[in-house]
Amino acid sequence: MTSPTSPAEADVLIIGAGLAGLVAACELTDAGRRVLLLDQEPEQNLGGQAFWSFGGLLLVDSPEQRRLGIRDSYELAWQDWLGTAGFDREEDHWPRRWAEAYVQFAAGEKRSWLRRRGIRFFPVVGWAERGGYGALGPGNSVPRFHVTWGTGPAVVAPFVERVRDAARRGLLTFKFRHRVSELLVQGGAVVGAGGEVLAPSEAERGQPTSREVVGDFTFRAQAVIVTAGGIGANHELVRQNWPARLGEPPRRLLSGVPAHVDGRMLGITERAGGRIINPDRMWHYTEGIANWAPIWPQHGIRILPGPSSLWLDARGRRLPGPLYPGFDTLGTLQHLMHTGYDYSWFVLTQKIIRKEFALSGSEQNPDLTNKSVLQTFGRVRGGVPGPVASFMQHGADFVVRESLPALVEGMNALAGGEPLIELAALEREIRARDAQLTNPFGKDGQITAIRGARAYLGDRLIRTAPPHRLLDPAAGPLIAVRLNILTRKTLGGLQTDLSSRVLGADGQPVPGLYAAGEVAGFGGGGMHGYRALEGTFLGGCIFSGRAAGRAAAGAS
Repeated sequence: MTSPTSPAEADVLIIGAGLAGLVAACELTDAGRRVLLLDQEPEQNLGGQAFWSFGGLLLVDSPEQRRLGIRDSYELAWQDWLGTAGFDREEDHWPRRWAEAYVQFAAGEKRSWLRRRGIRFFPVVGWAERGGYGALGPGNSVPRFHVTWGTGPAVVAPFVERVRDAARRGLLTFKFRHRVSELLVQGGAVVGAGGEVLAPSEAERGQPTSREVVGDFTFRAQAVIVTAGGIGANHELVRQNWPARLGEPPRRLLSGVPAHVDGRMLGITERAGGRIINPDRMWHYTEGIANWAPIWPQHGIRILPGPSSLWLDARGRRLPGPLYPGFDTLGTLQHLMHTGYDYSWFVLTQKIIRKEFALSGSEQNPDLTNKSVLQTFGRVRGGVPGPVASFMQHGADFVVRESLPALVEGMNALAGGEPLIELAALEREIRARDAQLTNPFGKDGQITAIRGARAYLGDRLIRTAPPHRLLDPAAGPLIAVRLNILTRKTLGGLQTDLSSRVLGADGQPVPGLYAAGEVAGFGGGGMHGYRALEGTFLGGCIFSGRAAGRAAAGAS
């Protein structure tokens, strides 16, 4: 092991080779700094979680929005952010500062900055987290979810290319299979990191890798940037930090991230003097389905739903408004976790699934990921997307039947045989809902929301089916999908100032220590507050990684 008093091996040490770490490394090497980039996973996982993403990025007042007739502004986006975040704690000072800076970035240079790096966007802007509570409440007033042409891999690629070029020029050294177990502190400053060298692994991207230790290491640097991600795959930590306001922690969880997203660096950084805030704020999806071809343990995929599916709890009771598909993720989670069950149901038709079901993840969207114009045009023509059809055929959470009695029988069988869902009650609910379609107006809030969604051209083209009766045989067959809780993002984390410097318990920066990405709550220790507007996670990694790289370059 290298002596702690040996000369620095690099100007800056980055722990975590995901998107935030890559962006920070690019900024540092552009400034001529020498960088050591460490990651516990093998090289094939370069880019981390971002590679697997749908590639959604929040932009404000973009050309894509304007072409679709969307009027957006910084003022409206900031109003939406504040209504969604619900900042209400003393320690929310820096998260709120980060949020304001991020919305300014999204309304300003973000799009042009990304385009200069070769990133392009699908022309139809998505409308995620629609809210539904009121103008000052949570949710996006307008569509802002810009899908990257090429999805997650295309977001990661420009930064991977640049760090590889920096490595060829001798400015950056990769250290894969290096697992950090301590940050070195000397005279109150962080001066490096130590840990274990893990055995080489040929496992494919995303698959679990060996934890066999074959050596140890110590590296010194003038500054250390922690970009090691959140806790999404560590279900023990998720349950440990689960807030009482959300009810009982789920007994069953699916993982939306690979097993290496374990949250280890949060505790390690805290022991070196960093402060963790808002650990009870996290972002988990309620529309998770078990992957029939899993890549990592308990691998779940999120359904990105349009607004038309009927959402039921485990006993077949319709969720109250505005807890419609795509409206309020956290509100739905809170409601469901007070029902006594940790799953729910969509009931829909073939006509709805053809238009409204997309699956999150680069591997579930081969048309967009492979940049196939012809295949992507199929989203306008209709038809069940290939990946969705595969889940209908092979997925453990799907029930497809020609009649409602047969559907309910299948739902109860999938739930373990107990007749939790009563056919007569569900049929009454559906027939009452269908009767609301007799007129072009009515009192059913979800029907009104569907009609409102179709007033937006993007939804009408590819995301929202025409309103129709669920029991119309011509729209069938009927489909039920069991929805599980899917872990995803840590919204709290290491507290940082606007220079990404990690703050200690006294509120002062820990010398030599920076953090970016999910481990820092995407900036400040929780710039999203309690809820997220979506499209802000990749953007948060980019924005905070850029800030950390620039600040560390100036200090080293």
